Amino acid sequence: MDAIEAQVNNQPNQQADKQRRTGRLKLLLIVAICALPVIASYFTYYVLKPTGRTNYGDLIDPRNAPMPDLHATTLDGKVESLDAYKGKWLLLQVDDGACLADCQAKLLEMRQQRLMQGKEMDRIERVWLVTGDQAPNAQMLHEFDGLYVLRVDANIVKTWLPVDRDDNATDHIYVIDPVGNLMLRFPKNPDHAKMKKDIYKLLTASSIG
Repeated sequence: MDAIEAQVNNQPNQQADKQRRTGRLKLLLIVAICALPVIASYFTYYVLKPTGRTNYGDLIDPRNAPMPDLHATTLDGKVESLDAYKGKWLLLQVDDGACLADCQAKLLEMRQQRLMQGKEMDRIERVWLVTGDQAPNAQMLHEFDGLYVLRVDANIVKTWLPVDRDDNATDHIYVIDPVGNLMLRFPKNPDHAKMKKDIYKLLTASSIG
């Protein structure tokens, strides 16, 4: 009798355990489906490299450059984060607020590269990380309408953005993917056509963003 009662009492527990296992499997399946486009894009870009394929920009393994907390703010002091732009491909540059000729050339290049992607341009946003205390010229910002401008600590950016031995982060334009990974670095004074080709490859290889 006791054995029968124990078996009856265990049935609800067994049913609950079964439901929990089913629920976990469903959750794992949903996560896998959501992650599949990201995994596929990285597999395509990093692993499936057909013979003769070359990249103009330097590929960055996101594991070697995880995004830090930039402690970023908008120019009017509002706390902001690059996470706010997730879901888009980001063309990013860093420079001080004075933004002399080289800085302005990068801003122009980012604007032109976005426009040249045609119908894919809406998948791209442009970001300028401003270092130092000087405020960017308002008229210049108007010329680059649509540009996101964030003020950041130069020391934090320096430890995050990879450079070659004789370079500075201010020499480059970087690409961040829609899930927030630093992915590509273009050389100083980049070749316009080659840069366009690299960005086109990224957009074509990935369905995200």
